[in-house]
Amino acid sequence: MDNNVWVLGDDAECVVIDAPHEAGPILELIGSRRLVAVRCTHAHDDHITAVGALHDATGAPTYLHPRDRMLWDRVYEVGPDLELADGQLITVAGVDIHVLHTPGHSPGACCFLVHELDVVFTGDTMFAGGPGATGHSFSSFDTIIDSVTEKLLTLPWQTTVHTGHGPSTTIAPEAPHRQEWIDRGH
Repeated sequence: MDNNVWVLGDDAECVVIDAPHEAGPILELIGSRRLVAVRCTHAHDDHITAVGALHDATGAPTYLHPRDRMLWDRVYEVGPDLELADGQLITVAGVDIHVLHTPGHSPGACCFLVHELDVVFTGDTMFAGGPGATGHSFSSFDTIIDSVTEKLLTLPWQTTVHTGHGPSTTIAPEAPHRQEWIDRGH
């Protein structure tokens, strides 16, 4: 499965958003920069399998919302370093990253909003074409619709949505289709 990995920062430091599959390519993207943290949008294995190797290589702490701990524990014997919480703020390279707790795809799913750049990193909460899948254990279609409606579709329409899989989009082409998503049930 192809996943998007997002590295946000400057020439000196960065943060990684999701660490799927292999650490090598992610470490190449980081280069000589200091990795401040790995922030997980959720704990499905296709988003966290390289977290351990990144931590071992860089010492950077891993952040995860505590409601996804049961998914994390399927992959790792040791817990994440720090917990994410709705409204939490981390600053990297002078840019503030705001945590939006957006359950539905998983109970602890989170998005990361960067107002200064007009971007939001949504993991599997929202894609080009609608909300993320809710056929997994611990997922809920009604909950993801509420999360997308309340936390994402309220963002400025020019906000770029960087997803966990596939192409990026903006809020503008997605928002008018909310009722279609509800009617089709995904």
